[in-house]
Amino acid sequence: MTCVLVTGASRGIGAACALAAAGAGWDVGINYLRDRAAAERVADEVRALGRRACLLQADVADETAVEAMFRDLDARLGPLGGLVVNAGIVASAMRVDEMSAARVQRVFAVNVVGAFVCAREAVRRMSTRHGGRGGAIVNLSSAAARLASPGIYVDYSASKAAVDNLTLGLAREVAGEGIRVNGVRPGIIDTEIHATSGLLERARSQVAQIPMQRMGRAEEIARAVVWLLSDDAGYVTGATLDVTGGR
Repeated sequence: MTCVLVTGASRGIGAACALAAAGAGWDVGINYLRDRAAAERVADEVRALGRRACLLQADVADETAVEAMFRDLDARLGPLGGLVVNAGIVASAMRVDEMSAARVQRVFAVNVVGAFVCAREAVRRMSTRHGGRGGAIVNLSSAAARLASPGIYVDYSASKAAVDNLTLGLAREVAGEGIRVNGVRPGIIDTEIHATSGLLERARSQVAQIPMQRMGRAEEIARAVVWLLSDDAGYVTGATLDVTGGR
């Protein structure tokens, strides 16, 4: 089994993806930005499952840092067989007419530019065109890409719509080079991101609008991600799977 890199893997959905991948037999590169202690805990759990793990500190919005991260992964765990693009940010809730350009630029730098650069580095390693053995990329999108999030964070929603387009376009670009590219759109998941945006109580209040009448769990998203990484999804590319409880 080759290794998988999970960006933003120190907590929430990213951490769950790292652990689910380890459970499926992958060695795991654990990217994080600031919280090394949390990333260490994830790495310890990966190792407890019998797989190798390495910590990879990098801001995915920094192209140079991303390039260095992939080189570090090559040296410590390679070869690369999978990428989970999970790192993402959301700013505090506000209307578009209240947003600064700096806020929007930062959201897009992490959520969109970061996704493109990570995908680029993965393709350079996995594509048969570049001498690779193939692999799979899974991009974490959001149901917000469909719902637009008016009055809350249209910038975040727009960034995730861009990720959906990246998923489809890149999938078609590299389909003949041994790489599958898919996405997962989580709905309202019980993670820390809602507290970050100041919308934890609003997220809880939205449960009544979810057909399944509950928030999702990070582990449920991770299982979908790992399936898309696996050979069981061998004829699936260019797809984005809603994991939203029916919303």
